[in-house]
Amino acid sequence: MLPNNNCFDFIKTKEGLELTAYQDSAGIWTIGYGTIIYEDRTPVKKGDTITQQRADQLIENEISSKSAKVNAALGDIPVNQNQFNALVSFTYNVGTGALLSSTLLKRVKANPANPKIRDAFMMWNKAHLNGKLIAVKGLTRRRAEEADLYFS
Repeated sequence: MLPNNNCFDFIKTKEGLELTAYQDSAGIWTIGYGTIIYEDRTPVKKGDTITQQRADQLIENEISSKSAKVNAALGDIPVNQNQFNALVSFTYNVGTGALLSSTLLKRVKANPANPKIRDAFMMWNKAHLNGKLIAVKGLTRRRAEEADLYFS
């Protein structure tokens, strides 16, 4: 499957746009629509700036990469477009490694209609802050919205 415009718009809305590097809620330098690493694997750093056009390029590249990883992870498991988009958004936010080791992926692969998939999304609402894993309001909201998209 490929991400559609709804996927891009969903992720852009959740990430927000910043053309100057900032530290996210976990203290990671971020720019554009949640970019933390450029295509050449260089991390975003304090003082970086980009244009709107560059931000759009970065998110398109990253969503394309994450979509390929989601497709590979799903194999021949059939999902609909909204389910796919929700999984791409999740992967965009937490990373491919997190998806691959997640209860979320295990539940989707076992039964894409399992209502407990919603709970598996919600397991990923925390960030490391001052050495502690703490629930973050924004992540809790995002996971709920991804679950809503998945089941819509």
